[in-house]
Amino acid sequence: MRIIARSTLRSFWEQYPDAEQPLKAWFNEASRADWQSPSDIKSLYRNASILANNRVVFNIKGNNYRLIVHVRYDIGIIFIRFIGTHKEYDKIDATTI
Repeated sequence: MRIIARSTLRSFWEQYPDAEQPLKAWFNEASRADWQSPSDIKSLYRNASILANNRVVFNIKGNNYRLIVHVRYDIGIIFIRFIGTHKEYDKIDATTI
């Protein structure tokens, strides 16, 4: 999968250094993946939450942070829509961000 944009992750781990390695691990796994459907994601990430509008929420670093992506299965692209703390996550609508 092609991931847009890694710079969003980098900016986040510069602010929260403890998130760097988990985000790099997620990026490496996701970029090598060939997800064709939400079930492909769930087979690798059992704790991922599949939402409306092709959004997926990943728990990062033992659920300390939340990563929301929009997946275009048809063209193999993952768009990073949000990365933040639980407090920040609680203030947004994950299905529309």
